[in-house]
Amino acid sequence: MSDMLSQDEIDALLRGSAEPEEESADRKEIKMSDYISSIEEDALGEIGNISFGSSATALSTLLNQKVEITTPKVTIINKNYLEEEFPHPYVAIQVQYTEGFSGVNLLVIKQSDASIIADLMLGGDGRNPSGDLGEIQLSAVQEAMNQMMGSAATSMSTVFSKKVDISPPSIDLMYIPKGEGEENLPDQDLLVKVSFSLKIGDLIDSNIMQLLPLSFARSLVDELMNGSATEEVAAASAPSMEAPKVDPEPAYSGIAESTHTSHQSHPQHLGGQSGQTEPVHVQPATFSNFEPAALGQQESKNLNMLLDIPLQVTVELGRTNRSVRDILELSSGSIIELDKLAGEPVDILVNSQLMAKGEVVVIDENFGVRITDIVSQSDRIKKLK
Repeated sequence: MSDMLSQDEIDALLRGSAEPEEESADRKEIKMSDYISSIEEDALGEIGNISFGSSATALSTLLNQKVEITTPKVTIINKNYLEEEFPHPYVAIQVQYTEGFSGVNLLVIKQSDASIIADLMLGGDGRNPSGDLGEIQLSAVQEAMNQMMGSAATSMSTVFSKKVDISPPSIDLMYIPKGEGEENLPDQDLLVKVSFSLKIGDLIDSNIMQLLPLSFARSLVDELMNGSATEEVAAASAPSMEAPKVDPEPAYSGIAESTHTSHQSHPQHLGGQSGQTEPVHVQPATFSNFEPAALGQQESKNLNMLLDIPLQVTVELGRTNRSVRDILELSSGSIIELDKLAGEPVDILVNSQLMAKGEVVVIDENFGVRITDIVSQSDRIKKLK
């Protein structure tokens, strides 16, 4: 009898072995393959990689430090286990997409990393940051994240070939074990976490994370993949503009015979019947005269007088309209979004009139512009009216 277990001991053993199995079973339900395929996972990582690649440049300019944001890792987490995913105090920056997409993006960084970023933004060296984040420090971190997400939105505009805009970010402290900041989390049970390696000089070697609702992440992947598929289908269904193939020997023979008045030619017509005997009348091709027009002595003299008139050449990257309120809120480090996407040709203006388009190049240490297209005379005349 001494070797037998009591009912309480049996129940205790059962509880000890069953509860972890139930918990692990609940955890095992969250598998990437159950919700998104490996291709979709790679697409999410690539979207994040492209977006935060430009964000690293913006943050580096603000902090005057070398910034590296690399190696995105995509996982799906359950909202019930956020305490284990985020056991330390964090700073959460919430961004709402206002144009191009409909969704929310939560950027999460450690509070200790945010303190270093705030110290750098406020003119410090980041070596001895304040442990507490006050209103000024939070505002500095918010501005840094605003610049990052603005650059990310611009990159997404290029990736998705449409304008993407975001609302000003809101910032809050998040400490899940104490229930702080949970109200700002997306209202979905399953979230996609895209984690990046963040290095800022020799001050920070940590992670920065994106939290997206699963439905929003799916919509991003769906638009990226189906958008490409739609373009391929449109290209495949477009009518072919290639000329039909012609047997070169009969065509050449027909043309040669038609130039002699003493021979009757009977060429073969494309798309017609082989028995037709109508002759083909070939006319010589006419070309525009590209030689400069002959100018009289007086006209040449007048033209030479005009050649020395100075003209103002301006290269315009883009334009935008802002209210007086927006202009007054501009400060050092603010970014103004223009009406052109990255990679579009710039406008070349002569005395404020559009004359050509080109691309920006770097010559030694100076900027230059390579002309790629000249505006036609008719278009220039229309703009003068």
